[in-house]
Amino acid sequence: MKFAPSKRKFVPLLMATLAFASLPASAQLLASGKPIRLVVPLTAGSTVDAVARALGPGLGRATGHPVVVENVVGAGGIPGTAQVVKAPKDGLTLGMISSNHVINPGIFKSIPYDSLKDITPIAVLVTVPLVLVVNAKLPVRNLQELLAYAKAHPGALNYGSAGNGSTLHLAGELMIAETGIDMKHVPYRGTGPLITDLVGGQVQLGFVSVSQVVPQLKAGTLRALAVSTTARSSALPDVPTMAEAGVPAYSFDAWIALIGPAGLGKALVDSYAAAVKSAMTSPEAQAAIAGQGMMIVEKGPNEAPAFFQSELAKHQKLVKLSGATLN
Repeated sequence: MKFAPSKRKFVPLLMATLAFASLPASAQLLASGKPIRLVVPLTAGSTVDAVARALGPGLGRATGHPVVVENVVGAGGIPGTAQVVKAPKDGLTLGMISSNHVINPGIFKSIPYDSLKDITPIAVLVTVPLVLVVNAKLPVRNLQELLAYAKAHPGALNYGSAGNGSTLHLAGELMIAETGIDMKHVPYRGTGPLITDLVGGQVQLGFVSVSQVVPQLKAGTLRALAVSTTARSSALPDVPTMAEAGVPAYSFDAWIALIGPAGLGKALVDSYAAAVKSAMTSPEAQAAIAGQGMMIVEKGPNEAPAFFQSELAKHQKLVKLSGATLN
């Protein structure tokens, strides 16, 4: 004997099935109801942290899962990234990395993971233009005057950075390599102390992210000479690029990307990439990114692996040139 299904039981089942089918693919592939842990291997308030918090709400909406940002700090981002690469391959733990990810292999003697093999690239999110600034009392108004001053006073200029092997350090080393000037490197424990001493004149110049010195530029305590990228920064439209200012081969981009542990399935990675694209095109995310002086880029899982390989090779050359080491 055949029995017709009860309408009372069938209708809720149908509604649940339709609701599940309407969820984004990434939400369907993740464990039901669980939050996504987004590990930021740097301090709260850092540029990487700002991008994570700009991405989080839109990523949560696109996947149907809340995103919880967790800061795991220390050792150039290595402990936080280690937690990502060792996480289960269920898509519930992701990580934000920056250019430091491809710098660290050259300055640390031991890292508990392979910077390329132990990650799954999902998307390169933004580039972070750096700006070359000088103390306002230094008698130079543009990059050519700075280079002339440096050549007339070899070894007299000190350039600061956020630490040995940091992106700010390597940006300075690239300038030295491209121009042949003689400057002394002064490493600081972070960007805050660096900017304080730039304003105070203890160091005369340095590369810093655009968003971190806008107040000092407006106040006239620091002077911007050039930005590091091939295109001008929307936050400093009147400041030329290094190439425009007379160093044609100079180009240095800091960047921030989203990764997962190695071995994430292609379907999950592709659905995450689509969710990221949706999140980054939201007005809220775009306003937050622009407010930090950064530029959104679109490099998904197909382009990101080759990008990481080329960035690793480029940065390792600069690390060797700088002679920076840490442990």
